[in-house]
Amino acid sequence: MATKNKTKKQLTKKKQKTKKATTKKATAKKATTKKTATKKTATKKATTKKTAPKKTASNKSKTNKPTSKTVAKPSVTTEIVTAQWNEKSQHTGVIPEAKVKEGHAVPEIELVGTGDQTYHIPSGKAVVLFFYPKDCTPGCTIEGQDFTRLHGEFKNKNVEVLGISRDTLKSHENFKNKENYSVELLSDTEEKACNIFGVIKLKNMYGKTVRGIERSTFFIDEKGLLIKEWRGVKVPGHAEEVLEFVKNINK
Repeated sequence: MATKNKTKKQLTKKKQKTKKATTKKATAKKATTKKTATKKTATKKATTKKTAPKKTASNKSKTNKPTSKTVAKPSVTTEIVTAQWNEKSQHTGVIPEAKVKEGHAVPEIELVGTGDQTYHIPSGKAVVLFFYPKDCTPGCTIEGQDFTRLHGEFKNKNVEVLGISRDTLKSHENFKNKENYSVELLSDTEEKACNIFGVIKLKNMYGKTVRGIERSTFFIDEKGLLIKEWRGVKVPGHAEEVLEFVKNINK
């Protein structure tokens, strides 16, 4: 009986030891699993951190990449409108200097004008040539009106008055008829006269640098000599000033 009880106690102790060992193994397994999970999480985070900067750099690259809208255009100063006075100036944008000065003979020029006429300068008659930038613009319209208003007085002094611009003959005809000018307008599309008198200058128009006519007036006598020039003209009072000069020189 005592032996039986002793055996029973031994079995109970053995079972308890086995149970403890099993519990210990289970705990160790859980710890290992937890540790592994922690490592995986840490590894995943580290991988995310490493890849994140690359993604950001890629995004920056895309952001900084210029699009067709943001590509810088050439400076407007390089966009010079070339004149047609000769082949060289058309390609280089050269500004020709005046080929005539006060007191010197004016080279012969032939231009077509309103009324379907051909004009020769010099013509053996005293003439006032007023160069203006463009038909139908405010300043040019007023200048034409002023010379038309005083045209009779110029004629009384045996002086003709002619306007010149680079506009076409058709444009001149429309401009003259619209404003009822009595003065004739000459078309210098090839800038022959502009080249001789050196009236082409660089101008700034709406942010662009272009070649255009600087408002200028010249008085040529009947011998074909350039007697007087007015450059960088301001329209108000200009026609009156020219007429006064003509009156004084013909006294």
